Amino acid sequence: MAVESFINWGLLALEPPGWGGVLLHGLLNSIQIAIGGYAFGLMLGVGGAFGKLYGGPILRDLMECYTTIVRAVPELVLILLLYYAGTDALNHVLGLIGIGTIDISGLAAGIFVIGVVQGAYSTEVLRGAIKAVPSGQIEAARAYGMSPVKVMTRVTLPAMLPYAIPGLSNLWLIATKDTALLAVVGFFELALATRQAAGVTKAYFTFYVAAGALYLMLSLFSNLILGRIEAWSRRGMPSVKEAR
Repeated sequence: MAVESFINWGLLALEPPGWGGVLLHGLLNSIQIAIGGYAFGLMLGVGGAFGKLYGGPILRDLMECYTTIVRAVPELVLILLLYYAGTDALNHVLGLIGIGTIDISGLAAGIFVIGVVQGAYSTEVLRGAIKAVPSGQIEAARAYGMSPVKVMTRVTLPAMLPYAIPGLSNLWLIATKDTALLAVVGFFELALATRQAAGVTKAYFTFYVAAGALYLMLSLFSNLILGRIEAWSRRGMPSVKEAR
């Protein structure tokens, strides 16, 4: 049976009564949250990885607790906890210091929630990548009199990239899908837009197939960009075939 008999293409039009524009708006929000959350998580990951490897005992224990808890608790539970309890805790602290409560936007809250989750996984990915850097390179940089900051920016970070990119690429794809979990807290992204459109029109197959196609296109485009980034990070290094 033809696919056209199941999909109502008129409902996917960009202008009303079609819902295509609504789905694209939800996709744009999903991409914004994914980019913001991924960037925030990457910053947490860099700090967490260096804290675990080079921090004092207290800092290492704190980073270990952070990564263990976040990776152990289901992401949906973490999102509910951070979204509601986190905003309430922030407003409570602001109230204690006399600032008063503030209305936190759903976009900012979503970025924070996704970033905290991504940060725990990024910490472990980056920690493993840093440990994969040959110790002789770092020792040589120190022997030349480089400061710890220069050793990190000029030696450690560039050398670890080829080892970190595959894991970080997977985390980006996970971040794009984790945005769908924010639908449970009412943030308007692609999953919630799809659910609303399907609920109003009862054309569930049409809209969920369309949403799946949009997620797939986002993943394929991401893979293209990430592949180029990985090739750039491995410039000057022998390929797998050459290594054999």
